[in-house]
Amino acid sequence: MGDMYHCEFSEKDKGLVARARFHAPDAAIRKRMGILWYKILGYPHGEIARLSGASHSTVTATINSYRQGGLDKVNQRNPYRPQSQLQDYRKLLVAHFTEHPPASLKQAAFEIEKLTGVARTPSSVRTFIISIGMYRRKVGMVPSKSDPDKQEEFINNKLQPVLDDASAGKRQVYFVDAAHFVLAPFLGFLWSFTRFFIKAPAGRKRFNVLGALNAITHEVVTITNDTYIDAVSVCALLRKIAALNIGIAVTLVLDNARYQKCHIVTELAELLQIDLLYLPAYSPNLNIIERLWKFVKKSPLFKIL
Repeated sequence: MGDMYHCEFSEKDKGLVARARFHAPDAAIRKRMGILWYKILGYPHGEIARLSGASHSTVTATINSYRQGGLDKVNQRNPYRPQSQLQDYRKLLVAHFTEHPPASLKQAAFEIEKLTGVARTPSSVRTFIISIGMYRRKVGMVPSKSDPDKQEEFINNKLQPVLDDASAGKRQVYFVDAAHFVLAPFLGFLWSFTRFFIKAPAGRKRFNVLGALNAITHEVVTITNDTYIDAVSVCALLRKIAALNIGIAVTLVLDNARYQKCHIVTELAELLQIDLLYLPAYSPNLNIIERLWKFVKKSPLFKIL
């Protein structure tokens, strides 16, 4: 190759190359170091390309990088990332899809072309909308009687401050709610000569759980029975939480069920120095323990038990 590709390697660089060709965290850098190692050993460029599995142009470019800037330049990673033409319309599309989320990639592609004049396949549209933070999410549901303004005011002025205290270790916050599980067998299928029957509880016998979910640790404190949840159950939960001897302020976030707002509950909470924070009406979406109950009811393990 002549003097144009002649390289002088210091003993320090030889040691660094020898190690980096096996231990560099980036695969591309390991490959470049392999090229330099074969150059150090004196192999011609064609043989270096064969041994390293690199193209002749990559071998030449790597050696030139070392000659121009040493290992620092060889270690630079500037991968080519083609820029989507849609990036020029990023703000426009973010604003549009925030107000009008599409139901499908085909619809998104149609609306993008209508707004920008840029036609893209659904797969290209998928890559772009993911890059701006959009994902395929199941539509949620909130009660029609809920008041978004009251919920936002509650979050900002009451809920978020106690959650901030909980994150700082100054308070423990529990989200409280009851779940009612029907005691019934999970019926499957069998290969049999006649239909097979198993004994099951008569009527709608239930297993009731009144739970308190810690907002930070996600630990759950529960009171259970097979009758019904009432103010006595809530008082039992208050006493169980108080018995933990937490040593810092405690807040329970709960809905407006009558048995949770009666005098026996509020007076006991005051006696035990537990703060009760009641959610706005029709706001189950703000009670995170609802997500736990939904998960438990869908769990295959729960069905088996």
